[in-house]
Amino acid sequence: MSKNLYVTATEARSGKSAIVLGVMQLLLKDIRKVAFFRPIINAPEDGQRDHDIDLMLSVFKLDQSYDTTYAHTLNEARELMNEGQFSTLLENILNKYKALEQEYDFVLCEGTDFLGKDAAFEFELNAKIAANLGAPVLFVANGKDKSTEEIVASSQLTIDNLEGEGVDIVAAIVNRASVQNAEGVTSEIKCKGECTEPLSVYLIPEQEALGNPSIKDVVKWLDASVLYGHGQLETQVENYLVAAMQIGNFLDYVEKGSLIITPGDRSDIILSSLASRLSSSYPDISGILLTGGLTPPANVHRLIEGWTGVPLPILSVKDHTYKTAQVISNLYGRIDPDDQRKIHTALGVFEDYVDTQSLSHKLNATRSSKVTPKMFEYGLVEKAKANLQHIVLPEGAGERILRAADILSRRGVAELTLLGREDQIQPKLNQLGLTLDKVNFIDPAKSKDLDDFAQTYFELRKHKGILLEDARDRMMDPTYYATMMVHKGLADGMVSGSVNTTAHTIRPSFEFIKTKPGTSIVSSVFLMCLSDRVLAFGDCAVNPNPTAEQLAEIAISSAHTAKIFGIEPRVAMLSYSTGKSGKGEDVERVVEATRLAKEKAPDLLLEGPLQYDAAIDPSVASIKMPDSQVAGRATVFIFPDLNTGNNTYKAVQRAAGAVAVGPVLQGLNKPVNDLSRGCTVPDIVNTVAITAIQAQAEKGLI
Repeated sequence: MSKNLYVTATEARSGKSAIVLGVMQLLLKDIRKVAFFRPIINAPEDGQRDHDIDLMLSVFKLDQSYDTTYAHTLNEARELMNEGQFSTLLENILNKYKALEQEYDFVLCEGTDFLGKDAAFEFELNAKIAANLGAPVLFVANGKDKSTEEIVASSQLTIDNLEGEGVDIVAAIVNRASVQNAEGVTSEIKCKGECTEPLSVYLIPEQEALGNPSIKDVVKWLDASVLYGHGQLETQVENYLVAAMQIGNFLDYVEKGSLIITPGDRSDIILSSLASRLSSSYPDISGILLTGGLTPPANVHRLIEGWTGVPLPILSVKDHTYKTAQVISNLYGRIDPDDQRKIHTALGVFEDYVDTQSLSHKLNATRSSKVTPKMFEYGLVEKAKANLQHIVLPEGAGERILRAADILSRRGVAELTLLGREDQIQPKLNQLGLTLDKVNFIDPAKSKDLDDFAQTYFELRKHKGILLEDARDRMMDPTYYATMMVHKGLADGMVSGSVNTTAHTIRPSFEFIKTKPGTSIVSSVFLMCLSDRVLAFGDCAVNPNPTAEQLAEIAISSAHTAKIFGIEPRVAMLSYSTGKSGKGEDVERVVEATRLAKEKAPDLLLEGPLQYDAAIDPSVASIKMPDSQVAGRATVFIFPDLNTGNNTYKAVQRAAGAVAVGPVLQGLNKPVNDLSRGCTVPDIVNTVAITAIQAQAEKGLI
């Protein structure tokens, strides 16, 4: 089994860091402890950390200190080699690497950036390091502006040189490719030495969203000051436009994503640029860059500040316009650790164009028996993507919802529909610099389905005295409209609650989606991701004081939910008593619930009453209930009431540093899930993935 991989480029700006992101995520899906190592880095400027190391440590929250992630700078390596001390260089690299190898299950290594003056030297250095680490190589070729013949020829030369160093080649990725004929490239690139199996070759086309810089990149590159739009720095720059003409001529050159470069005293250009962004007749520009160290006069500042939310970022630099344009022409996009849009674009593109199952097999990465929070969360996305489901989000104008939708669409987690008024959603999209081209938008009040939905709701609820006019009003409520989409099969699931209350989110489901046959209660579980396992806690969010019959149903539903998410259900019915050690009304209720659950689901591994320590700790279980198949090994914990469950899940979350995913609602005919009003963007992403997986299960797809 391979315990390492060396990713190297063949030239500069190949998009290697995006590939390394994808490979690291692939590894973390199956392997518990993965380290990141760059034998050689470029000398950081002004005390800054290496970009790719910082990216990997931040995105994947790796438990490494920065000083363990590299051995030497490129200048140090060159000096050692010039002094004939290559063996010393290798020894230092190996010492650093071996320390990681002893502590981690896998070490992902990344080669140099090819930003020096001697690409041949860097390539040879990477090949020799990989050979001495005993690491198979994945090489990344730059296909930008190259023909098929050029890509094949340069890749074959790379293969020849790597094989000449005795390196095993796992795969080749032609990144940023301009050619359309992927098969013409991938079929021609082959190993020439002894290959145990054909070389895996993948072609990834150029991605403008990754190659284009953001406004934040412009700020860093030019050391610019941000005058307005501090919250819009992730906006992508697609082209540059130097504005020197009068307004009437200048506006003819404005394109989507243009960064307008103009002297700071050109108030006419500044105001017309802002007006173009607010006008639906002109494409959305990305920002304005003011040159010469000049800023607009006080009255223009006052005018801009009076706008309700400046619609785009405005920057200022000291250099004159010509020099600024020259410098910025060399700017290229980088993936910063806090740029969620680019990170998820890179991960989504990698998953779309690389056969991750085949690559994982080639790495012989065996799945860990322990499941970390990272592994579980990445597994959610992987499962959801396996069979796309349609999820509707009724709170479409919310900033967190829009940001989550951007991530979900870039990763291809689900087909999405957002509900809301266009005049509320579009300004938010413009402000956030989002397009959401792959997302459907519906305004319930203008929907072609409104009358049909109202009629359906009227027929379902007329026995409650509802009038048709009331039904129509009800269906104009986005939550009711979204739930009706699910009911009628126009969507597979719904996620809401970032703004709405839990009651408002799930009330429509109670009215016409209803509970599953044989189930009388809707309940919930939290999927508790501990450091080495995932547990299910129920019910911690819905039912305050369940009866014995309801506890039994909650136990069976929770076991079913756990199984959907890959948790082998062993159910502990919790109480302050284990077995017959205690008595009382609360204990008897759990005893009765245990009896009923075993009667309804005789094949389910279920035990009760159990105290929490006897349920989770094998040593305690061996004393209190030694013959149990559940005690000490429980994976599903059923709490006797909401007070106990809610407090316990929060205590475990805080004290053990667990990630609590949920609540996941269960018992409904179709999946509907409730968000916390304090939810984060990752919470929304996870909940949509969970809802999609539940929808797959409802259809018998998993």
